[in-house]
Amino acid sequence: MKRRHFLSTGLAIVAAPSIVRAQAKYPERPIRLVIPFAPAGPTDIIGRKVGERMQGLMGQTWVIDNKAGAAGSIGSVEVKNAKPDGYTLLFATSSTHAINPTAYVKPLYDAVKDFTPISSICVNPAVLAVRTDMPDTVVGLVDLMKKNPGKYSYGSSGTGGIFHLSGEYFKREVGGMDVEHIPYKGSAPALNDMMSGQIAWMFDTFATMLPLHRAGKIRILAVAYNARSPIAPEIPTMIEAGVKGYEAYTFNLILGPANMPKNIVDALDQASRKMMADADMVKYLNDLGAPPIANTTPDVTAKFITDEIAKWAPVIKAAGVKVE
Repeated sequence: MKRRHFLSTGLAIVAAPSIVRAQAKYPERPIRLVIPFAPAGPTDIIGRKVGERMQGLMGQTWVIDNKAGAAGSIGSVEVKNAKPDGYTLLFATSSTHAINPTAYVKPLYDAVKDFTPISSICVNPAVLAVRTDMPDTVVGLVDLMKKNPGKYSYGSSGTGGIFHLSGEYFKREVGGMDVEHIPYKGSAPALNDMMSGQIAWMFDTFATMLPLHRAGKIRILAVAYNARSPIAPEIPTMIEAGVKGYEAYTFNLILGPANMPKNIVDALDQASRKMMADADMVKYLNDLGAPPIANTTPDVTAKFITDEIAKWAPVIKAAGVKVE
């Protein structure tokens, strides 16, 4: 009996460290937030602010790790393949979780099955701008395009990006327009060509467009969101301007690898909710023209992803966008 008691006690002593580890408080060490784009872009800027705020709320360092390439796929694959322990997370975007799943002929990951949804942070609405000799309303622009098939063209910062697809979605939602798409290597050359009269209109962000609009070099007709922007409240939404239900935006989400434990997801969810309820964080995002997503939860984030994939898939297919 004594020997059996000793053995059972010994087993308990051996098992204790693993039990302690399993019940250890999360997080115990720094958390890596993978940003799948280069430093200094809008995703990086917002991601760094999120990391700074979450670090303060969770009491552990958040390390920003830029893993750019393949329209966000390289960073996304790295997180997909990471251990689902809450220490490697992804700052996902419209490219990684709305466009790539359909645009890639052979996707490198499943945007739904390979990730654990945690939090929705913000959107960055597209805005529709025209050169100064174009009509000053969306309805007027559509009317001009339809009366002159093949005469005008529109530009974007690149084929298959959200602003190219915003243009194709716009054409589709107004019943079709014969307007050629001209892709550029970035927003700046597209804007230069619009101001010089080479293209008629384009979609991009407030950050890119608003200074030129206010300088009278271009004219913003509408913002592609369900509410006007606090940084330019005089500019109507596309819905107000006559295109029913039209919304187009980039977005930022926090995701982890698939099969993360519930207690870890809950800890990240709670910290994220506190961050997004903070008035200073809300103001920071609104000042960037990137309104926060209200009532963020893992379930809201999961639905957001599936809705965005479903929304853009037919647009991508109709535009013939294919990435090998």
